[in-house]
Formats: sequence, structure tokens, C-alpha cells
Amino acid sequence: MSQPTLPLDVVVMAGGKGTRMHSTKPKVLQLLAGRALLGHVLDTTQGLNARSAVVVTGHHSDQVQSAVGSRVSTVPTQCVLQSPQLGTGHAVQQAAAVLADDGLVLVLSGDVPLTQLATLQALVDLAGARTMALLTVNLPAPTGYGRVLRHEDNTVQAIVEEKDATPAQRDITEVYSGIMAVPAAWLKLAVGRLSNHNVQGEYYLTDVVAMAVADQLVVHTHCIDDASQVAGVNSPLQLAALERTYQTTNAHTLMQQGVRLADPARLDVRGPLTVGQDVDIDVNCVFYGRVAIGNNVRIGANCVIANCAIADNAVIHPFTHIDGESAGVQVGSGALVGPFARLRPGAELGAGVHIGNFVEVKNATLAAGAKANHLAYIGDAQVGERVNYGAGSITANYDGANKHVTVIEADVHVGSNCVLVAPVTIGQGGTIGGGSTITKSTPAGALSVARGKQVSIANWARPAKKPTS
Repeated sequence: MSQPTLPLDVVVMAGGKGTRMHSTKPKVLQLLAGRALLGHVLDTTQGLNARSAVVVTGHHSDQVQSAVGSRVSTVPTQCVLQSPQLGTGHAVQQAAAVLADDGLVLVLSGDVPLTQLATLQALVDLAGARTMALLTVNLPAPTGYGRVLRHEDNTVQAIVEEKDATPAQRDITEVYSGIMAVPAAWLKLAVGRLSNHNVQGEYYLTDVVAMAVADQLVVHTHCIDDASQVAGVNSPLQLAALERTYQTTNAHTLMQQGVRLADPARLDVRGPLTVGQDVDIDVNCVFYGRVAIGNNVRIGANCVIANCAIADNAVIHPFTHIDGESAGVQVGSGALVGPFARLRPGAELGAGVHIGNFVEVKNATLAAGAKANHLAYIGDAQVGERVNYGAGSITANYDGANKHVTVIEADVHVGSNCVLVAPVTIGQGGTIGGGSTITKSTPAGALSVARGKQVSIANWARPAKKPTS
């Protein structure tokens, strides 16, 4: 029988010190796939349509509260302080004061980042006004977890923490994950009845399970076999293991969508990545921020790509670095970028544009067919169609105080080793002779040369070293 729908409030315990991380950063703010552990947890809960979220802070509470406050979320979220930290039950006691009585409470841990939305939804669906639901998992080696004790009829009796368990109880393989859904009004009363008469001298939230049984609440379990969904982070080693789990899952999802990965084990995705059909990605590529890749795109080895949209049929050659930050980068259809190219915020490449090795583009648009194939800088510029931009040339866009724009109209040829001192316009179809420093706008169709006159001195003798005595 399905439970009546009740408002859902989420409590996230995020006060742990994380001593074994050996870091000045709070444990819940350590990064997995480019996001804080706590961020993963809060992002997942947004899919549950929760009414509110409460984050219980402790160590480095100012840093955690700042991180929570800077998030953009559809769920109103507040922080409460747990000081001192006296156990999981004590943490929920701090949250109880700001919880409404009319809903369900989903209790999560801020250092358990990979619990899936479907798993949490299934757990919440089991809970109700007189029903508690526990997320459990079967572990062949359950060291460190509380064991689920059951009556002979298989109903839940209690949770016993490992340090308080008997040898026989430690042989139980079904363990409590630390995640529960429970009626709020009952929970608020129950955590007030907790005692710390145990080996740790702490207030265990797990003790409320036995209380629920005694109070004749129905206790359901949602048991899963995927241990990674309930795995916490207490050390850099565990964090690295979860990173690989996360990335492996991402890689498999991409391949199921048709992406060809040269090696699924050598891919890192650290933000939303959307892909079209017939996309090939070589080894050691990193994607972060928001990245959208069109159809028939090839990405070479060792590329770092962030906050970018890549249109159909583009090729990103090896060792290319793209990061659009907040402004974004646009790579047009059929464009060729790299190897060893750098596209910075505001770079917009039209169809068929070529950006070659050691070329940097920032806050500049290049229209269809423009080419900058070697060793160049294009910043704060508007480059027209079919422009050929020579090796070693730069737009000198900064005067020491302000940025200025260079306009290069269609069909211009810029020779090698030129400096275009902005603000300046190079007229359509014009040619800039190699080695020129252009400080004034040039007319359409003209050859413009601005360099010292070549002088040759016949029979010139180079200086010779004086003989040593």
C-alpha cells in the first residue's frame, strides 16, 4: 500500500572534522568530479521536490555555511550549528528545532555523494506518518557500519553500531547506510529521548530505530547491493576511489549514448556534458563546467574543455585547452582547433575556422573560413570571413589601463610577426606586410607596411674575440 504524500524536509549532516583528510578544507567541501561532496548531496535532493533542506554544520562551519549560501537551489536551504559534535543523534537534535511537524524528514550525510535519486525516491515512498524507512545495503565485508538486527519474522528490531555489537552481530552483512526517512513529529520527540550510554559516549541516531519499534511504528527497509551509493569519504584514498566510480559510471553512460571513447578509464567529466551522434573522444580528456558537443565531432588526446559549445563536424586536436568560464566559448561547425591551441572566454569561431598550434583567442569573433594557423594572439577582435592571420602576429589590445578592439574585415591577409595596435580597423581585402606594426586604420584593398627600411652593409666584419694572453 502506498503511503499518503507528506511534505518532505531534508536534513544533511555536514559537521564532521575529517581529520584523515589532512586538509584545512572541511571534509564535505572536498571535491569529487569538480563539485563539493555536499554539493552532490544537495543537488540530488532537488529532484525529490523537497520543501526545505537543513544543513547541520560543525567544524569549519563558516566555510560550509558560505558554500551553502552561494549555491543556486530550488530548495530553500538553511544551516544550523552543532557545537560540540556529540554524534549523529545530537546533529539531528540541532535540526529538529527548525523542522515542521507535518512532514517527512530524509536524513542524509554530506560526505556520501553518490546516492542515486531513484534510490532516495524509493526510500521516501516507503515512509509515512507512522512508518520509518531505512536505506540498507548488503556488504560482504561490513566493517565500520551499524548492523541491522531483525526478529525471527524478519521485521526490523534495531540497529547496533559496530563498536557496541557482539561477535555474532558483527557477522550480519545487512548494514544501515545512515540514510533514513521518518515522520517529523515523531522524530523530533525521539531524538530528545536519546542517551549517550555507549562505548563512544555519543548520541546515536541509530537508536531511534529501536524506539520506533517500541512505539509500534512500521519500520521498512529499502535494501540495495550497490555499495558505492552509500560509501562515505574519510580519506584521500576513499575520495579517489569514489572519483573513479563516478567517472566509470559517466563513461558507461556516454558509451550507451553512442560516444566512442578510446579508453573509458581515461576520461574525467566534472560537469554537465551533452553529446550528439558519432562523437569520438581520445584518451586523457577532461570536461568541466557546461559542455555541449554536436554530431560527428572528434576530440584528440589530452584536451581540457570547459564551458564550451562545439558544433557539428568540428575537430579538436590533441592538447587543446578551452575554457569559456562565465562568458563561454563557441566553436563553429567544421572548425579545426589545435593542437596546443587555447580558447579563452568570449571566443566565437565561425564555420570552418582554423585555429592552429600555439594560437590563443580571447573575447574575439572569427567569421567563417578565417584562419590563424600558428603562434598568434587574437584578443578583443572582430575577424571577418576568410581572413588569413599570420604566424607570430598579435592584436595589441591593452594600453595599460583599458582594452581596445581590433577590426579585421573580410579577406584580409595579415603577414607574419605583425602587431595590430588597437583600436584599429584593417580594411576589407587589405594586406599587412610581414613584420609591420600597424597603429592607424588601413584602407580596403591596400598593402600596408610599417617597418624600418632594410639596409645591407657590404663587406661588414663581425667583431672578433680578443686573443687571451
